[in-house]
Amino acid sequence: MTLQSFVEDTGPPECTLAVVGEDGPLESMLSDAFGDLPVVAESRGDVTTDGETVLLLEGEEIVASSSLMDLYDALLAINSDLYVTGARGLGDVELPEVLANMDEFRFTLRGYPLAHKEKLLLIVISRYIEQIAWEAGSGTIRSSFQRLSRIGEEVGTRDVYDQLAETDLSVHVYGVPDRPPEDLEVSVHGGYTDVYRDAWFVVYRPEGDRPWNGAGGAALVALETDSRVWDGFWTYDDDLVADIEAYIDRAL
Repeated sequence: MTLQSFVEDTGPPECTLAVVGEDGPLESMLSDAFGDLPVVAESRGDVTTDGETVLLLEGEEIVASSSLMDLYDALLAINSDLYVTGARGLGDVELPEVLANMDEFRFTLRGYPLAHKEKLLLIVISRYIEQIAWEAGSGTIRSSFQRLSRIGEEVGTRDVYDQLAETDLSVHVYGVPDRPPEDLEVSVHGGYTDVYRDAWFVVYRPEGDRPWNGAGGAALVALETDSRVWDGFWTYDDDLVADIEAYIDRAL
């Protein structure tokens, strides 16, 4: 197995985001945030809305629904600086139901300047998994940064990993060792191969039984297949999370 094989084993997203309710400018913003995932406007007699609602559909089946304003607050209205500077930290991430149920959909997302919003989804999911691990307080979290210097350069990222290190978690960070973080009580793994340079993963695996808050494991795996273009997925499946975590532990 490789990280690429985990991504390739994930099927393409056979889903659609449907905006139900009054048309507005947020619909176009939604289209800009999800790469090639179809976003359509629909009128549905089986859905009662108070304002605009977004449905996650598989075929005609409604998998999840969220208000468009919830998605706006969680994703559309923010930028990466909120996470980089620490203005939005652990405990501040709330995933609307639509986002929470997009696990195991393979996606392709672009970073700036190719797209303004798409890469933010990776950042939000990464912080959400870090938050799950922090709330549980035990188990193992493994995160890659491409360049380890990013941990020190980004105040918000450094704060997050300081907080994770203060728990009983086993915390591991990965990347090219240009300037590894100093005075951070984590296990540092540096390398120069493609997987260190191109991988973006955050993998949390609980220790033993599920922790007190009932949280299971979660994993985000994305690979930079071209400059600022990411191919990947995330999952909450316990067996898959365990396989990904075991592969990283073994191979890196």
